[in-house]
Amino acid sequence: MTNAITRRGPDSDGHWQSDNQRVVLGHRRLAVIEPTPAGAQPMASACERYMLTFNGEIYNHLLIRQKLDSLRQAPAWRSGSDTETLLAAISAWGVEKAIQECVGMFAFALWDKQTESLTLARDRMGEKPLYYGCIDSSLIFASELKALRKFPNFKPTINRIALHQYMQSSSISAPLSIYNDIYKLPPASLITFNSIPNANTKLPEPQKYWQLSIAEAGSAEPTSEDKQQDLF
Repeated sequence: MTNAITRRGPDSDGHWQSDNQRVVLGHRRLAVIEPTPAGAQPMASACERYMLTFNGEIYNHLLIRQKLDSLRQAPAWRSGSDTETLLAAISAWGVEKAIQECVGMFAFALWDKQTESLTLARDRMGEKPLYYGCIDSSLIFASELKALRKFPNFKPTINRIALHQYMQSSSISAPLSIYNDIYKLPPASLITFNSIPNANTKLPEPQKYWQLSIAEAGSAEPTSEDKQQDLF
């Protein structure tokens, strides 16, 4: 599956498997912010509770580090990687608050060893894609559909509604994908699996952690500069 997206991560690849061999995370790496092996993924949190495979960039990760440092919630930093910053923020604040602090483009999968749950999340504008679905008794996910096609017994069928959307507008809106039973996580959303679903169970619903309407409402509020101008 990771070999199918080598062109997007040509520098190296990595894999992690849980002790019971039921959970596997894979990653193809484009080494930018931390090109040394210290930035390799999947990456474990300093507390060893979380494992993360992360695609994208957190633009304000140094500011997040400063905040963690000032609150004395930072680990002993091992690298300059924004992946490590994200893990530290999740360890300190939880997933939702951590990603609300993040400015950037990202999609990630986070395994919580303590609760044995998997969380998938995507950035506010949906710059980075993320697909997921069930094949037999396995939950699969990837940043590209071509990776999912490499999974054993994956026999995709075309989603006719999605095909109609594509023919009309050259795009397919989340949560649909071109394949039946494979979904695209919507922008500004996360989804948590507290158990491994199968083809006969209903998948949990994605949860929004940010909405454009909230941002628009905030921008409509007058700034201090605007208020000063109103005085003249």
